[in-house]
Amino acid sequence: MENNNSKWYLLGFLGCVWGSSFILMQLGLKGVNSIQLGSLRILFAAIFLLIVGFKQIANIPLYKWKYIALTSLFGTFMPVFLFALALSKIDGSISSILNSLTPVNTLLIGLLFFGLSVQRRQIFGVIIGFIGCVLLVLFGKGGNNTENYYYALLILLASLFYGINVNLIKKYLSDIKPLTISVGNFSVMLVPALIVLYCSGFFDIVEQENVQTSLFFIAILGVVGTGLSNILFFKLIQLSSPVFASSVTYIIPVVAIMLGYFFMGETLGIVQALGALVVLIGVYFSSRK
Repeated sequence: MENNNSKWYLLGFLGCVWGSSFILMQLGLKGVNSIQLGSLRILFAAIFLLIVGFKQIANIPLYKWKYIALTSLFGTFMPVFLFALALSKIDGSISSILNSLTPVNTLLIGLLFFGLSVQRRQIFGVIIGFIGCVLLVLFGKGGNNTENYYYALLILLASLFYGINVNLIKKYLSDIKPLTISVGNFSVMLVPALIVLYCSGFFDIVEQENVQTSLFFIAILGVVGTGLSNILFFKLIQLSSPVFASSVTYIIPVVAIMLGYFFMGETLGIVQALGALVVLIGVYFSSRK
């Protein structure tokens, strides 16, 4: 019973933290570009995790490092850049709704590559979710719908990577402590992120006032929204199932839309709201047992 309660607490906390991460990314993008944001987010998270858990690296068996590297790639490294690029062109509320397709992608990846059983109702949910996605993408706000279309696809790709990541952790890393997985992940990403940041020209603009302000928001995003949240998310995966853990994306859009409305002046059109509802209905059917 204690584990059952814990997984719901973790689900709610992560939904609130990751829901607020969209506005933090948008605030961070006011002083840096997308590539710099992604790199800095990883670096802040890596520094935090290495400070609190450096000794955990020794607890990772040698043969597990390939899975640590894969989960760092699919679970964090590629998605942070994809989200940063997408949020430079589309609203955080739309991004969070598209991200709610993560449970659907978790289900599909699990079915195709990890031997996960599936029911007809879940396939029906996948189809519904796809229809909702099409509505959101094609009726994106702004005059250039083609541009929104392409940037929205980045969120869909990130949610696919999240689906791969969740299945990998559940199958290959369930016997390793969440903190150990997180520290291993970010120790792998530390040097590549630093190289990308250096090549982005960040150190030429770091003294500008707007960049300093952005760093404050990115630091919160990296430490709380990435470092700490990764530990808790890995714990949630171990306590539950891949699809349940990924259903945290049900909560994220609610938080992101509310914060986007109050702080960024974002709104949803009628067709977009309909698309959002269809996506969430599809996710519900695809994830329920």
